[in-house]
Amino acid sequence: MGNQAFDEILGAGGGAPSRAELAALCNWIEATPREELRRRQHAAEATFRQLGITFAVYGESEASERIIPFDIVPRVFLHDEWARLSDGLIQRVEAINAFLDDIYGERRILKEGVLPEDLVLGNPQFRPEIAGMRPPHGVWAHICGIDLVRTGPDEFFVLEDNARTPSGVSYMLENREAMLRLCPELFREFRVAAVDSYPDRLLEVMKSVAPHGVSAPTCVVLTPGHYNSAYYEHSFLADSMGIELVEGADLVVDDDMVWMRTIAGRVKVDVIYRRVDDDYLDPLVFRPDSALGVPGLMAAYAAGNVAIMNAPGNGIADDKAIYSYMPEIVRFYSGGEAKLPNVETWRCREPDALKYTLDHLDEVVVKLVDGSGGYGMLVGPTASKAEIETFRAALIAEPHRYIAQPTLALSTVPTLADSGLAPRHVDFRPFVLTGSRGVQVVPGGLTRVALKEGSLVVNSSQGGGTKDSFVLMDNGPQQTQTMGQGQSQTMGGMTQAQGFAPMGPAA
Repeated sequence: MGNQAFDEILGAGGGAPSRAELAALCNWIEATPREELRRRQHAAEATFRQLGITFAVYGESEASERIIPFDIVPRVFLHDEWARLSDGLIQRVEAINAFLDDIYGERRILKEGVLPEDLVLGNPQFRPEIAGMRPPHGVWAHICGIDLVRTGPDEFFVLEDNARTPSGVSYMLENREAMLRLCPELFREFRVAAVDSYPDRLLEVMKSVAPHGVSAPTCVVLTPGHYNSAYYEHSFLADSMGIELVEGADLVVDDDMVWMRTIAGRVKVDVIYRRVDDDYLDPLVFRPDSALGVPGLMAAYAAGNVAIMNAPGNGIADDKAIYSYMPEIVRFYSGGEAKLPNVETWRCREPDALKYTLDHLDEVVVKLVDGSGGYGMLVGPTASKAEIETFRAALIAEPHRYIAQPTLALSTVPTLADSGLAPRHVDFRPFVLTGSRGVQVVPGGLTRVALKEGSLVVNSSQGGGTKDSFVLMDNGPQQTQTMGQGQSQTMGGMTQAQGFAPMGPAA
């Protein structure tokens, strides 16, 4: 793949557009004064601060509530690129759902020796308490965030799967709102697929997986509370869908039914979009000291009286050792090869892989199999000798807890740095919704950008920022016609209402 990162807008050399269809965007970048770009960016961040779009940085005493930095230069996916990505994402999410249904049911994949049994059944994320249970309509992973990286014009790889409680969709929506307001000229230049129907689509999915026989389901969002790092997103989504945001204390289980306490009395709850981890969902089944969950919730779930999104037990599909088997998992359940390849992965639980990793610690990326947020990770080429030796000791002590991957030359997108526009590495989290009527890919997603020069770590908790992600409805700028309000276009399985009337420049 070479050492020179592929720039998605300006090409490998940083001069000519990487793709002819993006010439208009390159012209916009060149023609807009840097100070004007900076002014618009500051205006967007001021709005985010005013709205309270923050995330919590745990373990820091000062400035623990921060906004995620926003970058004004969008990332762009061409129509044809997006069609290929969508096909691969749908295939992968269907395989994840089939895998979860199998390991908590018949376990065919284990009986046929495709995966080592201990890797699944001995995994801390595997929940034996729910073996034999089946969610309404057989859907386990209703909302997936599949993290992708790009290394060249046609080279996309899956970095990890997020099937527990993937976050970031509120930033996708707010970033688009900011771009419509601050850079309306780009939406006149390009036909960009809209993302603002996501809350409606999510509510549609929630209603579609309600227990059988429920015609007008009551749906709620369950949050751990306002101290959680993603609380803004929980309240934003509940508000956008027009449903109640509840905490565990607001719900009670009676006779295997879930009820919401209201000032007008109890209301039966049919579907819960939970943003609470498995451990804390029900103190009668999981952690007995949890004050965040609902006693008896799992009994109501087992009885088929409530749907929980995402289904309990999904964490096993997030595990990075399981991820390393995803090509085999996709092949087992779909009968075909994975359309989106994995990054090459060494499972340190295997002696040869451990030896290779220990011999190349200064070259590879090492991750905890159950880690997230950029924590518990070693980026060999940028690590100090002391950090490398600390990881060496950890790997030797508990090799089964780690995987290693090559350091990829992640693609870059021009980003507004202190010194002006400069290439910065990006990754991408598209969101995939699965209901009883099938799988749909949102035509957009969360682009995360490593704001530090040369850094490959894009996580917000590690100093990363975000960009808007444009999915073009055709391969190029507008020619003679702009779609007006009310027209629609189907992209990647999701029908999106299009409205490109500019909202006017920011004051």
